[in-house]
Amino acid sequence: MNTFTLTGAVLASLISSGAALADSDCNDPVADWQPREVLRRQLEQHGWEVQRIKVDDGCYEVRGIDKNGNPFKAIYEPGSLRIRKLEVTFDGNGDAADYLDRNPARDSK
Repeated sequence: MNTFTLTGAVLASLISSGAALADSDCNDPVADWQPREVLRRQLEQHGWEVQRIKVDDGCYEVRGIDKNGNPFKAIYEPGSLRIRKLEVTFDGNGDAADYLDRNPARDSK
């Protein structure tokens, strides 16, 4: 009976971890996707150099260089162009505070 309990626990954890992995995909219908060039222009307006935009797991994956010269990889929802994930490799001048959404009106409340 202990073997069945252990097998059930392992199976349950595999199923739940698979569900967590599935949540990392974007599910926007292709008809709702914004063009890649719209995303490219938005990033370039912030001073980022876009090297590549590709589709991965239904999301836009962007690689490039930020305005401080740090390489980045970002994942965006293709319909809303909302960022889902950002990885930045900082060199000596890096500061994570550069990536925080700061709204002075909100901060003063």
